[in-house]
Amino acid sequence: MLSHIGRSVKGNLRKAERLKQTMHVEIDRVTKIFGTLRANDGVSLSLESGRIYAILGENGAGKSTLMKILSGFMPADSGRILIDGQPAAYDTPAGALARGIGMLHQDPLDVHNLTALENFMLGSPEGLLPDRRTARKRFVEQVQRLGFVLSPDTYVDQLTIGERQQLEIVRLLSLGAKLLILDEPTTGISAEQKDMLFGSLKRLAREAGLTVVLVSHKLEDVEALCDEVYVLRRGRVVGHRTLPQPTSELVALMFGGDVQRAPRVPASRGSIVLQVRDLTIPSRRLVVHNLSLDVYAGEVVGLAGLDGSGQREFVRACAGLQAGSEGRILLDNRPVNGASYHRLASRGVAYAPAGRLEEGLVAGLTVTEHFALVTPGGLWIDYRAVQSVAEERITRYNIRGRPENPVQTLSGGNQQRLLLAMLPSRLKLLLLEDPTRGLDVESTAWVWRQLLDRRNNGTAIVFISPDLDEIMDYSDRIAVFCDGRVTILDDPSTCTVEQLGRLIGGKSA
Repeated sequence: MLSHIGRSVKGNLRKAERLKQTMHVEIDRVTKIFGTLRANDGVSLSLESGRIYAILGENGAGKSTLMKILSGFMPADSGRILIDGQPAAYDTPAGALARGIGMLHQDPLDVHNLTALENFMLGSPEGLLPDRRTARKRFVEQVQRLGFVLSPDTYVDQLTIGERQQLEIVRLLSLGAKLLILDEPTTGISAEQKDMLFGSLKRLAREAGLTVVLVSHKLEDVEALCDEVYVLRRGRVVGHRTLPQPTSELVALMFGGDVQRAPRVPASRGSIVLQVRDLTIPSRRLVVHNLSLDVYAGEVVGLAGLDGSGQREFVRACAGLQAGSEGRILLDNRPVNGASYHRLASRGVAYAPAGRLEEGLVAGLTVTEHFALVTPGGLWIDYRAVQSVAEERITRYNIRGRPENPVQTLSGGNQQRLLLAMLPSRLKLLLLEDPTRGLDVESTAWVWRQLLDRRNNGTAIVFISPDLDEIMDYSDRIAVFCDGRVTILDDPSTCTVEQLGRLIGGKSA
């Protein structure tokens, strides 16, 4: 028996060695310039097989630009990529993937009217007519290997952002990625899903020699997953550390000093702005049953729950973007069931989605053109006046960009700032879906200063966030969504993050 076990162990080790593929990648003095902005300024770093790296930096530091160059989405103006010591010439994502480098973007690049399996098959080496049965088997095996829960027959437009990220990871690994770049991969997924993802990535790095590069603003994710960290500031590498390191040192490298959070000021509630009574909302996973909630002027209500628990459907129903099957929604004590988003917007309601380039902004339009879209003026647009507004808002909201820049060239944090800059100055109700998605510590604090200023001026704010610390820090009340039911916490100060997590999981606090 012992000899049999020994042979089995040796066989598994030999199999692991065969599966393990090494690849050394160097970024050598890479520079990328957009107009007057040096997004990357002579960046050099080294990536070894079987290691997990973090690329840290404030929003606009050049992290995403550098990773887009490495993954073939854009060319460098100067510098080079070396693979195993040899210059690697490629100028497309397919070319990078052929060399073993794949990237998962913060907003996954998928096709919404195809199923998960059909997206998985995109780029298949089998050509235009791959064997669906074989592809399906590979899909299921890869999903199970990573601990995900994805149906091959679900259409992508029915998946959450977290599930779309998982689908892209599965696809890239199946196409032979040896170096996997992940841009904010934990946004929109539960703590349990994150633990499974991190466990899978660590196992793939250790057993198969996968190199992982994590681009993230979440220091807790970096500390939980990564072996090494490179820190960028204003396009340059300002530090390289082996983890673990004190969090304060990483923050100081990112921002040049510690980031101070403003003290929490309790809300001063006014009259009821939004009344929801016995609302039932059908969704693809479950039905939100008999939800009742009052939201007051001058307060922040945080919506907590696992991804897909109904909080997004609730917010969209309140914004006029999704219908409920039963119940009532009242704004200023007047029924608005079935009202369009346009009608609700005219009455002081605004909605900011998590998918910035999918629902909030229009790729291909400039910053100035976005302000033209939200500036009253009828059929005629005074572009000189609109450009003046754009310049003023760029300064006021500290957007790193120019009026003529297309919005897709802005970093995620600057896109979020632009969305906030486009909101009307006076609002009764502001509905937000993950308002700090993909933002660094400093940008998150800045966003919440703007939102709390609105709250202090009487705006009622309802927001969704997968970050329980954010929910606890900024909510005056919390609505916890679980299995289609909602529990209201009127005093978050009496609850801990751990207790909130138990409620989200369907357990008593």
